[in-house]
Amino acid sequence: MKLELGNFYVKDIVFGEKTKYENGILTINKEEALAVVREDEHITEADIVIVKPGDKVRIVPVKEAIEPRYRVGGGPVFPGVTGELMQAGNGRTLALKGCSVLVVGKHWGGFQDGLIDMSGEGAKYTYFSQLKNICLVADTDEDFEKHEQQKKNRALRWAGMRLAEYIGSCVKDMEPEEVETYELEPITKRSNKVNELPSVVLVLQPQSQMEEMGYNDLVYGWDCNHMVPTFMHPNEVLDGAMISGSFMPCSSKWSTYDFQNFPMIRRLYQEHGKTLNFLGVIMSNLNVALEQKERAAQFVAQIAKSLGADSAIVAEEGYGNPDADFIACIVALEDAGIKTVGLTNECTGRDGASQPLVTLDPKADAIVSCGNVSELIELPPMETVIGELESLARDGLSGGWAGDEVLGPSVREDGSIIMENNSMFCGDQVVGWSTKTMAEY
Repeated sequence: MKLELGNFYVKDIVFGEKTKYENGILTINKEEALAVVREDEHITEADIVIVKPGDKVRIVPVKEAIEPRYRVGGGPVFPGVTGELMQAGNGRTLALKGCSVLVVGKHWGGFQDGLIDMSGEGAKYTYFSQLKNICLVADTDEDFEKHEQQKKNRALRWAGMRLAEYIGSCVKDMEPEEVETYELEPITKRSNKVNELPSVVLVLQPQSQMEEMGYNDLVYGWDCNHMVPTFMHPNEVLDGAMISGSFMPCSSKWSTYDFQNFPMIRRLYQEHGKTLNFLGVIMSNLNVALEQKERAAQFVAQIAKSLGADSAIVAEEGYGNPDADFIACIVALEDAGIKTVGLTNECTGRDGASQPLVTLDPKADAIVSCGNVSELIELPPMETVIGELESLARDGLSGGWAGDEVLGPSVREDGSIIMENNSMFCGDQVVGWSTKTMAEY
């Protein structure tokens, strides 16, 4: 499988008469873009706002992030979701780099939504403060879930994907500024030189714990709750096969943008043939019942062993109950003789003194922490708010609250906020963006 990502590096974004990319400037025809958004009759209000790094802007509730792309030769950017089912990971896909489409609720938030500050102290907590963001700020007639803590956000998320495809199509007839090539030889056809290197498999555990459809991550449009672990080519992940869901405290979330640019996959590619033999990706999931967790762990270990993996990296999208899947998977791999490193955040309480994961095991002795979801973050007011600031406290965002006996409400009268890291959009960056480190006292 050979994937070429043709990159266009966006230096600025403006509105104009024609949607186009020229000399690093992305111009968007706002009315055309909004017409694409309004193709779904459930969208009742919609606007597009451009924000850039350094802007004195706070964005909340943020529901999703997507990189604008175009698939050369036709076909949807997200097979099985925005169009027909087809193989991802082969051929050429064009990408507008340095920017994202952010899907933002105009009014209503929920447990799975988060916050982004584009400047100031809060900007360091999320990768998306570094991007030029095309904010789709919208509302829907999905009244049945407006007051639900957990929301599917279907109309808004699908509108974001359509908008990203529309914007990405403006470069369809252009030659990219840079082409990145991702290609792995079939496992049984690799050279002796490559086969002599330590072999590594990446195990991903995307969020899939909701038994009702519509909340979980999707693989080619298929709900990850309905799958058992399977072997995937890493190019599929980078090329639109994986779609982020709408269920998880937001700092733990892997957005669709994260899947499209998965730093850990890209890093393993960089080392392939030099220091390691990158076998590919085992796409696992996160489950509810103990038997389901054990079954998934057994599948992962069997696949990894059959591939001949010497070592594995396991990353989970979530914490709490999913920690049982995470640790079970690591233990099963270690029992199979496969040295394993885990990537996850932890929940050690606001004082940092609690057990970091719900379950632990002596065999899980190499875990990289990406931060404490319960860490308190206090931020001053911001000049401009996109969305609705009150949603942080009112709508059950996982790191916000309406009232606290000691701390008061998350949203104060002067516009300043106090919240847990849980509410920072994709803040723990388990996919590999994280710049956090550990300090020992």
